[in-house]
Amino acid sequence: QVQLVESGGGLVQAGGSLRLSCADSGRAFSVYNMGWFRQAPGKEREFVAAISWRGDSTYYADSVKGRFIISKNNTKMTVHLQMNSLQPDDTAVYYCAVTRGFGSRRSADFESWGQGTQVTVSS
Repeated sequence: QVQLVESGGGLVQAGGSLRLSCADSGRAFSVYNMGWFRQAPGKEREFVAAISWRGDSTYYADSVKGRFIISKNNTKMTVHLQMNSLQPDDTAVYYCAVTRGFGSRRSADFESWGQGTQVTVSS
């Protein structure tokens, strides 16, 4: 069973960087594709990035492509989201989750959501 816990959020100025982590306290981490989503107040949860179970394939939302990097360490059972050139529009609660397929951007195709970590970008 996968149990995900996000960390690394905080307050940062526009143009700054943050590195989010998602750790699994379960035992099935290495066989799952992983994704990051975010949800701003009053908005729907939106896809950010995803990575294959082996960590060798990734895809991103257009809004973060070139600024964010997703990576996966199966030995340490963690997924990271390196966020650079942050903008106020990136302010949201960020969640990680697993998916059995690969390529989806729909939150309905992901499961085992963590509790989220708040990212706030000031202008």
